[in-house]
Amino acid sequence: MKHMDHMNEKPTRGQLVHIMIDRPMNSYHPEHKDLFYPVNYGYIEGIIASDGEEQDVYVLGIDHPVKEFTGKVIAIIHRLNDVEDKWVAVPEDMTMTAQEIMEQVRFQEQYFETEIEMLK
Repeated sequence: MKHMDHMNEKPTRGQLVHIMIDRPMNSYHPEHKDLFYPVNYGYIEGIIASDGEEQDVYVLGIDHPVKEFTGKVIAIIHRLNDVEDKWVAVPEDMTMTAQEIMEQVRFQEQYFETEIEMLK
């Protein structure tokens, strides 16, 4: 598996990424104080998303807060009524279904019309 190092590159299934966690599991959104994060959430330095910011990533399959994480990308959550997509990363030895992903990210994605693209 190779590491991503190009801007605006779409990930391939199993591609390793290093994620800086800015909203650790069990924390609240810095601006929307009522939005609780039951999963780790962060960004990939150097990969710019369609909103002009660094690419956001949900980190699933980890049961404790972390500051950084290296894992494989398994899906892209397309927000059909927003300008940005979210990536989903898990530990290298883990897999998930689209339904399992949605159950874990619903806390935030419930506010958007979403479609999960499982990477092949």
